[in-house]
Amino acid sequence: MPNLPLRCSMVSVVVVRGIGEDARTLLVHRAGKRLHGLWTYVAGHLEPDEKAWQTALRELHEETGLRAAALYSADRCETFYDVRDECLAIVPAFVAFVDAGAVVRLNHEHDDHAWVPFAEAIARLPFGGQRDIYADIHREFILRPPPDALRMPC
Repeated sequence: MPNLPLRCSMVSVVVVRGIGEDARTLLVHRAGKRLHGLWTYVAGHLEPDEKAWQTALRELHEETGLRAAALYSADRCETFYDVRDECLAIVPAFVAFVDAGAVVRLNHEHDDHAWVPFAEAIARLPFGGQRDIYADIHREFILRPPPDALRMPC
């Protein structure tokens, strides 16, 4: 009996500025064919010999022009059935904290962005797995200090 393959070929990045009640998260509005017109997070595919956290930093900069002041593993993965590749996709999530004055410069993949409170982000996100990741990050990285053990190089 054939098995449904597992594939981990991309990462997601939840971008945050500010702390506590003042924290805002970045949503980007997709302009390309895939997920066109949806609000979502920064995400991208791993390149050969690239570590997942390196992909997170690269995609953050490529898609938004932002650089992380601190990067953490979210200690969570989004999982979903990928009908195009007939697999279960596993997407490690990262949390990138950026400076309050950081300026977003979108690439061609997006046509808009918004800094919003977590509750608003959760309401805008199209997929349950994404909403779950944002709720977890709000609870574990905004309402309490993130553990140093999850900090990545940046």
